[in-house]
Amino acid sequence: MAQRPSVRGVADVVALIDGLGKITGRAQVIWFLVFGGLFLDAYSNAALSAGLGPMTSQMELTSTQVSILTATAPALAIVFNPLGGWLATRIGRVPPLLIAKVFAIAGGLLAAFANGFTVVWLGRVLVGVAYGVDFAVAMALLAEYTPAKLGGRLNLWQAVWYVATTSNLALALLFFNLDAGADIWRWSVGSAAVVAVALLLSQALMLKESPTWLAGRGRLDESVANLDRIYGIKAVAGTPDAVTRAAADAPAIGFRQAGLLFKGEYLPRTILSSVISLGQSMQYFAVGWYLPLISLAIFGESFEKATVGSMVFNAFGIAGGLLSAYFGRRLGLRLSSAAGFAGVFVALVAMGLTFGKVPTAVAFLLPVLFILCHSAGPGANGKSIAALSYSSDVRALGTGVTGMVGSFGSVAGLYVFPQIKESLGLADTFLVLSVVPLIGLITCLLIRWDPTKAASPDQVTGRKSDTAAALSVTAR
Repeated sequence: MAQRPSVRGVADVVALIDGLGKITGRAQVIWFLVFGGLFLDAYSNAALSAGLGPMTSQMELTSTQVSILTATAPALAIVFNPLGGWLATRIGRVPPLLIAKVFAIAGGLLAAFANGFTVVWLGRVLVGVAYGVDFAVAMALLAEYTPAKLGGRLNLWQAVWYVATTSNLALALLFFNLDAGADIWRWSVGSAAVVAVALLLSQALMLKESPTWLAGRGRLDESVANLDRIYGIKAVAGTPDAVTRAAADAPAIGFRQAGLLFKGEYLPRTILSSVISLGQSMQYFAVGWYLPLISLAIFGESFEKATVGSMVFNAFGIAGGLLSAYFGRRLGLRLSSAAGFAGVFVALVAMGLTFGKVPTAVAFLLPVLFILCHSAGPGANGKSIAALSYSSDVRALGTGVTGMVGSFGSVAGLYVFPQIKESLGLADTFLVLSVVPLIGLITCLLIRWDPTKAASPDQVTGRKSDTAAALSVTAR
């Protein structure tokens, strides 16, 4: 019988997971269940977008109230992205994910049965809490579940985002054809609560705590047990290495340690991932989130036409999201982000110069180019590059901080777009927004870090620790 490998700390766990050629069986189910939370986040956002027009009419909302509703969830994520990362660092990856689903259920139901603006807003507050916590933690957990050679698979979250958005738009169209009338938005936001219930039950039943996080806390027996439960890897708990002993004895990492992300080798990684996250969220929520309005301008004044047009645009987002995993593997996350930003820049400039002056076919193709380049490049990479750039002890905090920066972009996009559009018109707004992908492109060219082209941060930390220990023994 072959001797079982010994697990002494995080580096050993990472090496065992990285040694897998593929993710199969229970690990595959668990992997996609974590992705399910990202589906819910996108679905909840799309639920409001699809029903915003009918809701505005039924409740006679002012433009200020509409702006507040659309910006609430991403604004709350500014706070709860890093808070989710802090929670995941302190109590593990799985509990915050389950807590987020509870908030999502409450938020969806509260909004669906609301009788006024205030109650709808409170529902969006709860959805924002869920969105902020879930996204930060899910990406960190996915990074720890995934072998290094399959790291590009994290980019599939972008395809999941567009699938969720398209699903909600299709459901809204179904409710419209079933004569739901002005209450169509209630069915749309309420359906998000149903999805959240299904995910809560499934994740509570199937998810297992990250073996990497457990090892980092010195809980080697539990780490080894979960390696077996998730992947079928048979290992034994060994004597904790120096890193594990130090981590187990040290105070838990919290907000005071966030400064680590802005020091040494982590500084350029944090800048790069933050700029990509900020740029992609600003351009998406400024343009992509308003695709129904753009569809109205292109295809005519009709709820059905606007919804179908938006679904078509999102179909290209799904295609781009699927391609992002391929481009991330072949080009790396940095260069694929740069190429995507370049494509988005060209699309926005072309849209600004030609909007309302070209045939419908051309007017349709330019937003398609925007969506494809966004989703195949920076749209996916903003989250993935952060999840892969940090060692496990600060990974959740890193994804939380990057998510917080991205949420600033979401709020800015949701708020700035309608303001500029009102004063300059749609065409000039596209030209103004083109500066966002241009800055993203320049940053990607200047900072040359790419986690897909480097060794795992956890394994690097482990090697440094072994070297330090050896030098200490030699000195004695």
